[in-house]
Amino acid sequence: MPMNKIVATKRGKAAIAGAMLAATLIGGALFSEDGTPPAVILATDSLIKPWEGLVLKAHWDPFAKIYDICYGETQINGKPVTAAMSFTKEECEAILEKRVYADYYLPLTRRIKGFKSFPVSVQASQVSGAYNFGVNGMVNSTAARLAVQGRYKEACEAQTAWNRAGGLVVGGLVKRREMGDAQRIGEAEICVSGLK
Repeated sequence: MPMNKIVATKRGKAAIAGAMLAATLIGGALFSEDGTPPAVILATDSLIKPWEGLVLKAHWDPFAKIYDICYGETQINGKPVTAAMSFTKEECEAILEKRVYADYYLPLTRRIKGFKSFPVSVQASQVSGAYNFGVNGMVNSTAARLAVQGRYKEACEAQTAWNRAGGLVVGGLVKRREMGDAQRIGEAEICVSGLK
């Protein structure tokens, strides 16, 4: 169960509306000009970028004990990030967009029954979660099981359990999974803000 109360917010609803607008501007379809689903836009712009932060030169992550770059990438083209790597902001954004769609959204649509029928906010929070703790973790999670059953609010709350690193509850992960902070929206906040 979450450590804090999970509620819908104006900023969560605004983020969802912005992603839906971005995805529907071209031809009235539920996809943006490049075919990106609204859940990917929402996850990328409102959850992954703000929480991961942009790093243009590889740096050492002491929790994961690995180098990362851009928006938390630990591999580029299937190879581990090394200390000498660097990219431009534009290169990082292209890497992120491609990976979120191909390596997180598509596998979740194939492995979680009915994923595309979930509310966009639930999809986005699960894509963001998978980006942070892995596709297998999300597919086998209580959050995914509850969403498949149509118990979306409970699914949003269940995802907050992924708040540990090295076996310890980490304040930053609690915020990321729950209601965010003053500058960033939390996954559960987005998740419930899209429910009726």
